[in-house]
Amino acid sequence: MSIYRRAALYYRPFWAKTTLGLLLSLCAVGLNLLKPWPFKIIVDDVLGQGAEPAFGRSPSLVPLLCLALVAIQVLWGLVNMAMNYTFVKIGLQALLRLRTELYAYLQSLSLKYHDARRSSDSSFRVAYDSQAIQTMFNQGFTNIFSSAVMLIGTFVVMVQIDWQLTLLSLGVVPVIAGAIYFFANRIRSQSTTIQERESAMLAQAQEGLSSIRMVHAFGREEWEVSQFQHQAHQSLKANLRLTLTNVNSAFVISTLMVLGTAAMYYVGTLHVLAGTLTLGSLLVFSAYLLMLYQPLESLTYTAWAMEGAAAGAQRCFEVLDRADDVIDSTDASAISTTAGALAFEGVDFGYAAGQLTLHTIDLQIAPNQIVGLVGGTGAGKSTLLSLVPRFYDPTAGRVTLDGRDLRQIKKKSLRAQIGIVLQDTVLFSTTIRENIAYGRPGATSEEIRQAARKAQADEFISRMPQGYRSPVGERGTHLSVGQRQRIGIARAFLKNAPILLLDEPTSALDPTTEAAIMDTIKELMRGRTTLIVTHRLATIHGVDRIVVLEHGRVVEQGSGAELLARGGQYATLYAAGNYPG
Repeated sequence: MSIYRRAALYYRPFWAKTTLGLLLSLCAVGLNLLKPWPFKIIVDDVLGQGAEPAFGRSPSLVPLLCLALVAIQVLWGLVNMAMNYTFVKIGLQALLRLRTELYAYLQSLSLKYHDARRSSDSSFRVAYDSQAIQTMFNQGFTNIFSSAVMLIGTFVVMVQIDWQLTLLSLGVVPVIAGAIYFFANRIRSQSTTIQERESAMLAQAQEGLSSIRMVHAFGREEWEVSQFQHQAHQSLKANLRLTLTNVNSAFVISTLMVLGTAAMYYVGTLHVLAGTLTLGSLLVFSAYLLMLYQPLESLTYTAWAMEGAAAGAQRCFEVLDRADDVIDSTDASAISTTAGALAFEGVDFGYAAGQLTLHTIDLQIAPNQIVGLVGGTGAGKSTLLSLVPRFYDPTAGRVTLDGRDLRQIKKKSLRAQIGIVLQDTVLFSTTIRENIAYGRPGATSEEIRQAARKAQADEFISRMPQGYRSPVGERGTHLSVGQRQRIGIARAFLKNAPILLLDEPTSALDPTTEAAIMDTIKELMRGRTTLIVTHRLATIHGVDRIVVLEHGRVVEQGSGAELLARGGQYATLYAAGNYPG
C-alpha cells in the first residue's frame, strides 16, 4: 500500500465532514468562475464593444454590476472561510488520531526497540513527523480537488470563448507536468534528510540540557555548544538544499506559464484585430487563463508539499510497521493472582544476534523466597531481572510463573503482579501523590499516606509546603536521592504486588541513608517473592538464597553462610569489601 493510500485511511472516520467540505469547495469554485463576468458586461455592453448587448448600454448598469462583483466576492469569501475551517478541523483530527496511535504503539514496543534508538528521535516522530498527515490533507487532497474542479470549469468556459486560444494556452501543460515529476523525487529525498537532521539536532539539545549539571561540573559548555552547532549546521545545509530545489523548480514552472501567457496575448490580439473576438472576451479569457494557471501552479506546490509530507509520514509508518518482538502467545490469558513461583529453564538471552549475555540459566525460586543476585559488572544480573516482567523475552529456553510460560500470560496482567524498585527511581514531573500512586491511580489519599509511612517518607513529605501535592520537579530534582528512593519504595508498597524486583536499590545512597532504607526494604520484601540485585553483599548476606553470576552464567548458589564456607566466587567478592562492581 502506498504512503498516500495509507494516510487516507486516517480520514475515513470523517467522511461526512469531508463531503461537506467538498461541496463548499464546489460552491467556491463556481463563485470564482463568476468573478470576471461583471467586468466583461461593462466592457462589451455598457462601453459599446459588443455587437448585441444583452443588458443594454445604459451607464446605470455599472453600479449594479459593481455591486454584483462585491456580492460575489463576499459570498465567495464566506464559503471559502467555511470550507477552510472544515478542512483544517478534519486535518487536525486526523493528526490527533495518528499521534495517539503512534505514541501508544511506541509505549507498547519492547525495550529492545527503544534501546536501539534515541528517545528524542521517537519524540520527533510523534511531535513533528506526524504533522505530515495534516499536510497531505490540507495542502494535498483538498488542493488537488479544488484545483482539478477549477481546471475543468475554467477549461469549459475558455473553450466556449475561443477554443484555439484554449488549446494554445494548454500547450505548456505537458512540459509543466514533466517538470513537476522531475523535481518531486528530489524534494522527497531532501525532505527525508531534513527530518533526520532535525531529529539529530533535537537529540543533541535534549542530551546536553538533560545533563546540564554534568556539563557545568566539567566546564564543557563550549564543547556542548560546538556539538549542537555542528548538528544545527547540518540541518541548515539540508534546508538550503531543499530551498534551492524549490527556488529552481518555481523558476522553471513560472517561466513556462509566462511563455503560455505571452503566446495567448499574441494570438488573442490578432483575433481581436480580425474581429473574431471582442475586447471584453479577451479580457475575460485573460482572467480565466490566470485561473487556469493558478491551479496548475497550486498543483505544482501541492506535489512538492506532498512529497515532503510523504517523507515524514514514512518515518511514522516505519514505527507502526515495526513488529513487537515481545508478544503474547496465541493462547495467552490474563491472571489476577499468583503464588509467585518463578523458574528459569535453560534460558539464553542476547541483546544482539550472536552475542549472548545469559547462558543456560536454570533457577527455581519458591513462593515468598528472597533471592539475591550478585556478581561483577556485566555479569547479567539486571538482564536476568528484566526477563521477569518481560521487558525482553529469552533467546532460548523459557521463564515460568507458577509453571506457566510467561508468554502464555498477557503482559499487562503479568506486570500487575510485579513491583519494581530501581537504583535511580524514576519520578515524573508531577506531584508526590501522583508519583506514589503511579502503579495504582485509583488509590485513596489514606492508602497513599499509609504506603508513604511504610516507606518512611510521610515525615519529610508532610514538612513540604504543599505536602503530598508538592511538585517533584523534572525527574525529581526537587528531592534528595534518599527522598526519591523512599517515594519509589512507597510506590511499591502501594502496588502491593506478590513479586518484587529490586535492582541496586541502595547503591547510590550514603551509608546512613542506606541503612535506614534497607530496614524499609526488608519490610517491603516480607511475604513476597523477591529478586534483589546488589553490589553491597552485606545487605543481602542473610537472605534465603544467593545466586552468583559470572559472564552470564550461574557459577554458584546457596545461603550466604554456605557460600562463604565454600570459599568460591562469593567468598572472594565478600572479602573484597562487598563492592565487586
